[in-house]
Amino acid sequence: MLYQNLIKPILFLLDPESAHHFAASMLQLSRTIPFFSTALRVALEYRSDRLKQSIWGIEFRNPIGMAAGFDKTGELYPFLANMGFGFVEIGTITAKEQPGNEQPRLFRFPKKLALVNRMGFNNPGAIKAEKTLLNQRKITVRGINAGKSKVTPLEESAEDYNFTLKKLSPYADYAVINVSSPNTPGLRSLQSKESLVSLIDGIQKEFGPKFPIPLFLKFAPDLTDEDLLVNLQVCLDKKIDGVILTNTTLDKSSLEEDNIPEGGLSGDPLFEKSLHMVKIAYRFLKGRIPIIGVGGIHNGERALQMILSGANLIQVYTGYIYEGPMLPSQICSEIDHYLIKHGHSHISEIIGKQEK
Repeated sequence: MLYQNLIKPILFLLDPESAHHFAASMLQLSRTIPFFSTALRVALEYRSDRLKQSIWGIEFRNPIGMAAGFDKTGELYPFLANMGFGFVEIGTITAKEQPGNEQPRLFRFPKKLALVNRMGFNNPGAIKAEKTLLNQRKITVRGINAGKSKVTPLEESAEDYNFTLKKLSPYADYAVINVSSPNTPGLRSLQSKESLVSLIDGIQKEFGPKFPIPLFLKFAPDLTDEDLLVNLQVCLDKKIDGVILTNTTLDKSSLEEDNIPEGGLSGDPLFEKSLHMVKIAYRFLKGRIPIIGVGGIHNGERALQMILSGANLIQVYTGYIYEGPMLPSQICSEIDHYLIKHGHSHISEIIGKQEK
């Protein structure tokens, strides 16, 4: 209630990017308050053994993660890790430092619980990000999301990703190859079968067929069902460890407004697209590799739909901005109560239940 009635109205007086920086600054300032991290964790974490999972040997204390895009530098990880999340994905980080696209580049659509962003992978680059992570204590599961630098030609993508993965994977529990942002020219072309195989081959040539930590691929919601299935088969053939479904969509027809800015749409209107892709993927993969579902999740009901449709884990981002810091705890509580109500002893019993 404090967030909805006081903090959110103040933040929403600022443009979205300024509000994000202000909130980040307040979290950084909290370092000076004794025992603040402990108090934060006690207030915002929901604990239940029913929600714990071991995936690829990684122990997740709950299934709710912060998606890439919220913490583009890694600097917010120590705070987010104490705010009720089971895992936090930092990035997207590119090999080269880049400022991103010109501002304004982040836009709210409150009536639709949506955002449009054309950030353009603004980030400090892999070298600076490594220095940030080097000085942190790992509190909860940490993922790193790697993207291609804007100035790097597409034919040199593998080398670009490899630089970031080499620098940052020693500080992460899992890594993500992001080939699905709509805001880096040409990036989504890496989702074509030939390009995707070439990219994975280039990464495996550097690291070997088995990456040092679990390696996921993140896909766009704008793929056709057929293209998604082709890419999932590539993941199986190349022994990729998991998939994240989905990134933002270029389809902004749901906003029903004129002069909509360019960029990717996230939030409530994305949910049905992401849910559909999770269902398609689960039916095809049959549990052979895990799925992280993301897109339009802003309450426990949505989270349960994703899990029942086949997602092992879920991530939030836009929903977190609109609903506030209690969202992970609220979602965990609703999932746990669903398990109790329906006589399940563990979350693994309901993953993909609607698709079986």
